[in-house]
Amino acid sequence: MLLKEDVMIEFESPRLAMRQIAAQDWAIFYELHVNSIVIAKCFDPILPEEIEKRFEQRCKPWSFEDSDWLTLVVTNRDTGQALGLTGFCFDKGVAEVGYLFLPQYFGYGYCSESLAALLDWGSSELGIDEFQAVVTEGNIASERVLRKCGFQLAEVIPQNYCISGRLYDDHIYRLAKID
Repeated sequence: MLLKEDVMIEFESPRLAMRQIAAQDWAIFYELHVNSIVIAKCFDPILPEEIEKRFEQRCKPWSFEDSDWLTLVVTNRDTGQALGLTGFCFDKGVAEVGYLFLPQYFGYGYCSESLAALLDWGSSELGIDEFQAVVTEGNIASERVLRKCGFQLAEVIPQNYCISGRLYDDHIYRLAKID
């Protein structure tokens, strides 16, 4: 099923609501890209201009046919508080998932819950049946989230990603949804 570009993407899980990122979400997007705890095992610090460029790209209308990221803000359903981001980019039949959450929300299961909801939505609404994620060696919490959602380690690419001048292995996780 293909979505029209003008359709706002929104869905929920028991505790969370996910919706497409919009201009009013700049503060959380920026914080997630500069917070040293969040980015430590993800990427090097990014210049503010680059963060702004990424934000503008992510706020554009999303289309399934594009290989751009669908970025969703994850909020607490009861309070409306933004907790983090989740989403995917779709290319060659596979959706690569990603997520970033503010440190004060680590350990509550929000990331796993939002990822499970994203996988269910992508599978039921878009017909996606193959997902993958790339995790930097040492990001144990992220690997735990992926395994909890059914992903399995499929490949390790040695010394493939550099953060702060150190080379790390990339861990490639995959999940095939079978109905």
